[in-house]
Amino acid sequence: MNTNTPSVSVVMPVFNGANSLATAIDSILAQTFSDFELILVDDGSTDFTLEIIKGYVAQDERVRGFTMPHSGVAAAANAGLSKVRARLIARMDADDYSMPERLAQQVAYMHGHPEIGILGTRVEFGGNRETAAGYARYVDWTNTLLKPEELRLRRFQEAPFAHPSTIYRTELVERFGGYKTGNLPEDYELWLRWMSLGIKAAKLPSTLVVWNDPPDRLSRTGEQCTTDNFYKMKSPYLADWLHNNVSPDRKIYVIGASKTSRNRALLLEQSGVVITGWIDVDPNKIGNIVNGKRVAGREILDQEHCFAVAYLAGHDANDQLEEFLKTKGYTLGRDYILAS
Repeated sequence: MNTNTPSVSVVMPVFNGANSLATAIDSILAQTFSDFELILVDDGSTDFTLEIIKGYVAQDERVRGFTMPHSGVAAAANAGLSKVRARLIARMDADDYSMPERLAQQVAYMHGHPEIGILGTRVEFGGNRETAAGYARYVDWTNTLLKPEELRLRRFQEAPFAHPSTIYRTELVERFGGYKTGNLPEDYELWLRWMSLGIKAAKLPSTLVVWNDPPDRLSRTGEQCTTDNFYKMKSPYLADWLHNNVSPDRKIYVIGASKTSRNRALLLEQSGVVITGWIDVDPNKIGNIVNGKRVAGREILDQEHCFAVAYLAGHDANDQLEEFLKTKGYTLGRDYILAS
């Protein structure tokens, strides 16, 4: 076994990934940057995953393989994190593909930017854009977020990274912990937790990972990735951000008076956020009292110069709202935040 300390530890948990695992592993072994170790964690697979891992361990000394009883992706990823020897950790999934220059570009950036703790890349959508239009639109959105400030201010909409495109510093795991287990999206929670502690993130403009979208992808089928669990997980982080960034004497309104928006706002109230009222464009709602709060029209933005938390469905609706808010002189982060 190679006992030299590598520059990067690539962590790849896998459960029943025999159909795609070899392609994912080969994409790492074909990197132009070769000073890495690849840590493969078999999460109690029932197919031929473990046999594939053993084969690669025998072929390449940079590959280390481990197995554990089936415990879920977060636990398997944490098992991999516990084995790393490098000061940089790159995440990779068993159904995705890394371009040959991925590690070289990410390592160079991290060495040149010590202030950055998390670094992603743009990704290529590896699914059907017609049958998975929503997911494709999400991937396109993540690819627009490159600068630290963009990632910081837009992180409450959705996860701003494709998880298997990320590389981060091992010291963050040592200081702040790895992935939380349970009914929550473990990667999104990790980014929110670390960024809430002041860790800066960035993204390379190069497209360096193919993010595939198979029918059984965990983000489609896993209970931890349901919409309700997303909001239950991220609401306390959003509430903490509001407490730290909105003056106590500034009124907070929620844009969107639908039942869905109100339920999401309730999660903020449970974390101590005081919401003054709702803002909506439906004339049948304006003026009503809902959950003890008045529904106002958008004119309230001029009258009170409130802080707005927007719960709107879809990126297009958010884009239209932002264009409108610009006409009112509202600035993202200073005067409003997008929360869906």
